[in-house]
Amino acid sequence: MRQKSIGMACASMLLLSAAGTEAAAQDGTQTVSLVRSIELALIHSPQLAQTQASLINAGSGRRRAWGSFLPTISMSSGASVNSSSRFDPNTQRIVQGSSENYNAGLGANYQFFQGGRKYHELNRSASARVEAEARLQSQRYAVVLQTTTLYINALRQRDLVAVSEASVTRAEQSLTMSRTLFSAQSAKRSDTLRTRLELANARQSLLQAENQLRAARFALGRQVGMSGPVAPEDVVDLTPAPLALSEPEIIALAESVSPAVRAAEAAALVARSSLGSARSSYLPSLSASSNYSWSNQDRSFTGGNTSWSLRINGSYTLFDGFAREQSLGQATESQRVARLTEDDARRSVRQDVDAALRTLETQEQAIAIAQESRDVAEEDLRLNRALYEAGSGTVLDFLTSQVALDQAEANLVAARYDYALAKAELESIVGREL
Repeated sequence: MRQKSIGMACASMLLLSAAGTEAAAQDGTQTVSLVRSIELALIHSPQLAQTQASLINAGSGRRRAWGSFLPTISMSSGASVNSSSRFDPNTQRIVQGSSENYNAGLGANYQFFQGGRKYHELNRSASARVEAEARLQSQRYAVVLQTTTLYINALRQRDLVAVSEASVTRAEQSLTMSRTLFSAQSAKRSDTLRTRLELANARQSLLQAENQLRAARFALGRQVGMSGPVAPEDVVDLTPAPLALSEPEIIALAESVSPAVRAAEAAALVARSSLGSARSSYLPSLSASSNYSWSNQDRSFTGGNTSWSLRINGSYTLFDGFAREQSLGQATESQRVARLTEDDARRSVRQDVDAALRTLETQEQAIAIAQESRDVAEEDLRLNRALYEAGSGTVLDFLTSQVALDQAEANLVAARYDYALAKAELESIVGREL
């Protein structure tokens, strides 16, 4: 019997949602599907764009790390003209006559040993790119969840408007009935006053619901990059259904695909590479440089003097004011913090999954309770209405039952959409539909 009632409630919710979609199309409000909303939100999200910029920067750092294995090449050229009167330092005299000089040079420098710093930097840049990719995926999940939440909230407000409209209709019927009974001298003057007050309260609630609906549609429009209100086009299935995976499978899947865990793992590798780079400062560095130059006093490419050089340099820092020790200490602590952060990220995912599962179970039970409450309130209103029409009941009992039904219907809408939100949050954690 309860399953039949829930099925009837689902059918009524679908009808209300379809009516809301048709009304939105009639008043000129743009409509959009959930899939299209997510696509547009991923395009217009400034947070996602910022994370994508971080990924591009990480790629540039990776290219720079590879570039450190290549030599540095430079080229120079110049021309000079000396005045007619100048001091000759060789003869210590003032000489007359101008002179010109033209020169060009090509130089190369290569650091072939830096204590392994190049390899540490290469590993660090690779891990940094993996971390940036994971954070981009995490931000993408966040945008999808935020968009889904706004979409479901717009649907929720649309159904709550329908509930408020039904409440206004019942209040108008109650006022008509109380006036009819008063005319027949079967009710008191105060009964019509109370039903009028109830109608005013119902209309006030409808105005608030309509304002909240418009705010929800504007929020959805902003999320998808539109300047006006946007109404949901889809009808979300609000019927509780068994999950496709068991709880242990969901937890294992969440840990394996969680962008937060992947980002924490990559951050730990970055810290490890930074520690290796800090240790390399205790080793000497070796470099080689070469230069080829040409100069000529005539404005011609023929003739002139050429020279070349090759130099091998080695250096070792004996003392740098404890800068190496400071860098090593900071890198060591950063690695320890990164390792603890990685462990905490795994625990956090398990906690989030468990909380989402418990919320899903709670909301599933809340739907059944709300449905039962609605059925009871509907029957109670029917009985009190019949008693009031027969002159055996009071208008207070009748109106109390009517308010109780209004609240029960609103609670049922809230419970069903809270279930949809809880499921969307769980799917966001594991990165797939359940």
